[in-house]
Amino acid sequence: MRPDLARYEKNLREELDGSALYAALAAAELDPVRKDLFRQLSQAEAGHAQLWREKLTAAGVDAGGFTASLRTRILARLARRFGPRFVLPAIAATEFADRDKYSDQADASTLSSEELGHAAVIQAAATSGTAGMIGADIAKAEPWHRGASGNDLRAAVLGANDGLVSNLCLVMGVAGAGQASHTILLTGLAGLVAGAVSMALGEWLSVTNAREFAGSQIAQEKRELDETPDAERKELALIFQAKGLPREDAQRVATDLMRDKRAALDTLAREELGIDPAEMGGNPWSAAAFSFALFAAGAFFPVAPFFFAVGTTGMAWSLALSVAALGAIGLATSLFSGRGPVYSATRQVVIGAVAAGVTYAIGAAIGVSLS
Repeated sequence: MRPDLARYEKNLREELDGSALYAALAAAELDPVRKDLFRQLSQAEAGHAQLWREKLTAAGVDAGGFTASLRTRILARLARRFGPRFVLPAIAATEFADRDKYSDQADASTLSSEELGHAAVIQAAATSGTAGMIGADIAKAEPWHRGASGNDLRAAVLGANDGLVSNLCLVMGVAGAGQASHTILLTGLAGLVAGAVSMALGEWLSVTNAREFAGSQIAQEKRELDETPDAERKELALIFQAKGLPREDAQRVATDLMRDKRAALDTLAREELGIDPAEMGGNPWSAAAFSFALFAAGAFFPVAPFFFAVGTTGMAWSLALSVAALGAIGLATSLFSGRGPVYSATRQVVIGAVAAGVTYAIGAAIGVSLS
């Protein structure tokens, strides 16, 4: 029984902390719509706390008084000083990390979906407002955040960089060991194929697992929509209110949406779970092919010169092509890192050169010891 009591006490403290924090946000918030939203969240957390207090009382334990944690006091003070929006991103990150804290607690099944809903509500509140766009919304509207900052570009650049750096180190290590040019070529091609296949398989597994997990999450949400429609309607209303709708309008829209269960499920999946039902994480086969091609493209640069050059000349060409490719990758990373192009290119070249130098030295040492 003692482990359960410790869990009850921990859950009680966390829920009371959450209630106190949302109450502080409500007190600091000037906008009446958001003030009401934070007040509702505080009341919901207080209701969760009451469940654990009752369990402790039933076990003969006096829950005693409550003192807010240091983190809660600091965030509350910052909210009073700078406004709730100053601390909302940090709170949203914590809510997202804790959204599944009740998933493995059988006696808290009714709270699990509500915690997911709270995470979605706070995320919506952190990235939108009643008077227009804030935070991420403004960033997306500004020209230097468009296009180049997307995940596709980042994945493409990093995939090619992985292939380039790993195969450059492999080629330099074998060259340092004093192997013949045809051995270096064969090793480089083997590294290209092996690395590309490994990357493709890893990407396929990653996307497939993500799709399966997303499917199970949506199925769970569908069950909750069928079994507890009133609770899901309240979550929808809170989400719409977090996005700027007045409380009455948010409740009306949520009620209207609940008449179409498919639309309600789609909205809950997007807003509460962060899942696009139309995409479900993407196509694993196209992701694998994309990953294979990018890794292979990067890995080809260090090995290409050994098709037409041997010895020191081949190594020089390999280094030159690799340095040029590293510089190009550094320029590409500046598009989404916010760093200057010269800095990004120089950093990429220096890191790649150091890695190649270390593996060449290790290869040389191994070659001498084997000889």
